[in-house]
Amino acid sequence: MIARVRAGEPEAYAELVRAHTGIALRAAAALGAGADAEDVVQQAFVKAYCALGRFQDGAAFKPWLMSIVANETRNTVRTAARQRTLAGREAAFAEAEPLIPDAADPAVAALNIERRIALQSALKKLSEEHRLVVTYRYLLELDEAETAQALGWPRGTVKSRLNRALRKLGRLLPDFQPREGGEEYE
Repeated sequence: MIARVRAGEPEAYAELVRAHTGIALRAAAALGAGADAEDVVQQAFVKAYCALGRFQDGAAFKPWLMSIVANETRNTVRTAARQRTLAGREAAFAEAEPLIPDAADPAVAALNIERRIALQSALKKLSEEHRLVVTYRYLLELDEAETAQALGWPRGTVKSRLNRALRKLGRLLPDFQPREGGEEYE
């Protein structure tokens, strides 16, 4: 597909954008873009398009794009931090909360919100490197190789930082036990 884009076929890049917009939006939101997530993703796709000449043939597009999204999110968050008050950031964060289906049990919905808030709070207490590796690997569901490529780290570094980050999360969330199957914290 990249070869088609480089050959001047605009529809090929539109296909890449459609295929990766969802995960790019999730990445931007998970990394702190909040209400600016759509702007971050749009800018990341523009930057990716302009940098296609530097894209390595045979490399995976998704991890490469995720690194651009992460950098753009970081820049946007830094800029926003200078411009917004704490109250404004909290309001933008609250607006980004997913809607709860009408059919959901209110007690289950409240517990899910409580879990999400606890996890988000714990993630904020991690170093940027640990927060990034957990976000890419688990929240964005990139595999180990994709996470390594997106972050520009060796796979061994991803493994060790992920291990340390998960241990720190375990200490920050001591009352939370893995659900059956170990998929998520309770």
